[in-house]
Amino acid sequence: MTLAVDIASWVLIVLGSFFTVVGAFGLVRMPEVFTRMHAASVIETLGAGFLIFGMCLQAGFTLVTLKLLFILALFFFFAPVVTHALARAVLHAGIEPKLAEDRRAAAKQRLAASGEGRQP
Repeated sequence: MTLAVDIASWVLIVLGSFFTVVGAFGLVRMPEVFTRMHAASVIETLGAGFLIFGMCLQAGFTLVTLKLLFILALFFFFAPVVTHALARAVLHAGIEPKLAEDRRAAAKQRLAASGEGRQP
């Protein structure tokens, strides 16, 4: 039983480390601030979850496990809140997200060209 728990915990720790490294590469490779925030918040939260669950398995059913689960709950609560606050601050600073296809501008141009949507 101990060997199975050790293997499961190390698989979770390695998986969490992998997701954390992938999130770090995403933070460096993404072209703009909004995609960087997405890579950091989603992938790092998943990586931290795997890491902490792996550490919980290593610690066994002790007070340390309870503390780790409390830290995980705080992390799952605060990571999206901080990302949202950062995104609002970036939008407030006037930085607009870069879209691959600007659908609103294309729709406005089609309406203007066809004459639809005008008030009589």
